Amino acid sequence: MNPRLLLFITFLLLHTLAFAQATLQGKVLDEKGLPLPGANILIKGSYDGATSEADGSYRIETSATGSQVLVFKFLGFKTQEVTISIDQNSLEIQQVKLIEEITEMNSVTISAGAMEASDEKKSVVLRPLDIVTTSGAMGDIVGALQTLPGTSTVGNDGRLFVRGGDASEVGIYIDGLRVGNAYGSSTANVPTRTRFNPNIFKGTFFSTGGYSAEYGQALSSTLSLNTKDHSLRTQGDLSIMSVGGGYAQTLANETQSISLTANYFDLKPYQKLIKQDFDWERAPFGWDVELSAQQKLKKGGLMKVLARTEAGGMELWQPQPGIDGRGILVNLNNKYSYAQTNWRNSYENGWSLFGGISVSSNKDNLNVATVPIERKNLLSHAKFTAIKDFSDRISMKIGTEYFIHNYSEALPLENQQRSFGERETYLFTEWDWYLSKKLVLRGGLRAGNSKLANQTWVDPRLSLAYQVSEFGQVSFATGQYHQLPIENYKVIDPSLENSKSKHLILNYMYQKEGVLFRAETFYKSYNQLLTFEGIPQNPSMLSNSGSGYARGLDFFFRDRQSIKNTDYWISYSFVDSKRIYNQYETQVQPDFAPRHNFSLVVKHFIPVLNSQLGTTFAFNDGYTYTDPNETGEMNSKTKSYQSLSFSWSYLPKPNLIIHFAVQNVMGRENVFGYSYARSPNEQGVFESLPTGQPAPRFLFLGIFLTLSQDKTANNLNNL
Repeated sequence: MNPRLLLFITFLLLHTLAFAQATLQGKVLDEKGLPLPGANILIKGSYDGATSEADGSYRIETSATGSQVLVFKFLGFKTQEVTISIDQNSLEIQQVKLIEEITEMNSVTISAGAMEASDEKKSVVLRPLDIVTTSGAMGDIVGALQTLPGTSTVGNDGRLFVRGGDASEVGIYIDGLRVGNAYGSSTANVPTRTRFNPNIFKGTFFSTGGYSAEYGQALSSTLSLNTKDHSLRTQGDLSIMSVGGGYAQTLANETQSISLTANYFDLKPYQKLIKQDFDWERAPFGWDVELSAQQKLKKGGLMKVLARTEAGGMELWQPQPGIDGRGILVNLNNKYSYAQTNWRNSYENGWSLFGGISVSSNKDNLNVATVPIERKNLLSHAKFTAIKDFSDRISMKIGTEYFIHNYSEALPLENQQRSFGERETYLFTEWDWYLSKKLVLRGGLRAGNSKLANQTWVDPRLSLAYQVSEFGQVSFATGQYHQLPIENYKVIDPSLENSKSKHLILNYMYQKEGVLFRAETFYKSYNQLLTFEGIPQNPSMLSNSGSGYARGLDFFFRDRQSIKNTDYWISYSFVDSKRIYNQYETQVQPDFAPRHNFSLVVKHFIPVLNSQLGTTFAFNDGYTYTDPNETGEMNSKTKSYQSLSFSWSYLPKPNLIIHFAVQNVMGRENVFGYSYARSPNEQGVFESLPTGQPAPRFLFLGIFLTLSQDKTANNLNNL
């Protein structure tokens, strides 16, 4: 053969071998074995790759040889790498199953019993801005929450009542730390309000039941308020109101901020202008000073400090049924302080840590018909939690808490005093399993120990959620909850044990842009409720022998989309609640648990007037009470409660807000029950007096001016 021809053939064969193409074939499937069309497959470090077909199959031709890494990518799924060895012309790759990537944005969330409001959550119900602009709430956090399903308005109390439960069954937390005496001190039938300003909070978590294992000592509900991580700018805020005034100064830079607020209120000038139904000797008055500070730490940590101190009082005559004259003179003076600090940080290894401590101190000096009474309440709470994200599928939370609770009450003139000192320890854990982006399961355990009652208990909790459509999901929650007796009963018998409740909740939630609908049904059982003989002011023979239940359903609809510049929501709750508790010997409907509760809130912004108009209508079917002139317990019921409120917010300048509000515009005389004489008159009738409102209406006018370098900043920036 011609040497030149042989050399040419040899060169051609070597060239062909050098550029031989290996063929890689396989299929890309999801976890259920269904094909994933459009997945990207490539050899790492090369330009060789392909896209999967409709049946998930793919085919890649490559000149690469030896050990290689095949990369599989598909939007919404975890990227997967497979090491292969290419040493032949055709290579069959086994089927590869990609795992869905679960994030907070695409995963289902547990909504049974839970209503969250913050910039971080998909299910926003009430934001801090909603709280201060809800007509009738008058800037009170609980007042705004009373427009949500599951709550009851008890006008002569003002606290939060949830699903047939007493206000003491609601635990209130700030940044995960328990707040003692969260409501201002008040005398009988004078409504109170929460102590804290909504401006310091960035969001709320309000649970009507079935709540996390992280929280305890609440039979019905938890309200967790989360403070701001950092203030936006340096500014001063001046408030001039019909009931007082205040000033807040905020200093802020990129890493830290601090706010100092001082307020003073006195209803005496207001009550001279507006007729009152209560016989005030001295109108309510008070002052408060509050400090809030935030510091960003290195490596992403954050430390917060919140401190508040306040004092106030009131004096009024309380008429007595069957007795002529003004009645009994009651004088109340209160001093309160709260302080907490907390720290949190997240780490690259998936751990997030939190630690905090809080102290609540409350002192009431009460004088009833010249008889002085002193009450002191001190609650300390230390807490540590750790969260570990093992993957986007499994997350664990563990934590421990310790409470020190000291309480005393005294009659100084009689040199009598009684007190108790309680120590409580808790351990809890909670696990989230994202079985898919449509299905999440949460299980938890909470164990507690009371040193005073010498009692230990364990509460299991379970919830799950499943996405049934693009915008709809169903959730289920169940759990067991314990709560120790409140102070005024526990101080009489420190050995009293926990009361217990069990929750069952089924929830459906539909949410798309600007529209939210929730429907929820629940059942709650009570055991070991506190009972006694006599009257609440002087009980005897206390025991844990009570029981009961609460069942019903809630509806909530909010629409910010359908009507231009209008935001409105409607809520309705039906509660069937019966219990043996306190002095009652039979199952009765509690006086704080109306069966039907309805509220409508409307807010409409008028751009040409730089104004927002708001209205709130609240309704319930009345309150039960015992009429001693009839047989039985809780044998009567008041007429329905109705209140229509109106508000107008006007911005004449970007840094100036004028707010006017009227509560109970129509002046309806709502009655919350009746008090009866202890003995009948000469005709054998127990005389009575209605328990009503302090006044037919309440009017509020506030002027809020912001001072800053940014002339467009105003008080709304704090929300």
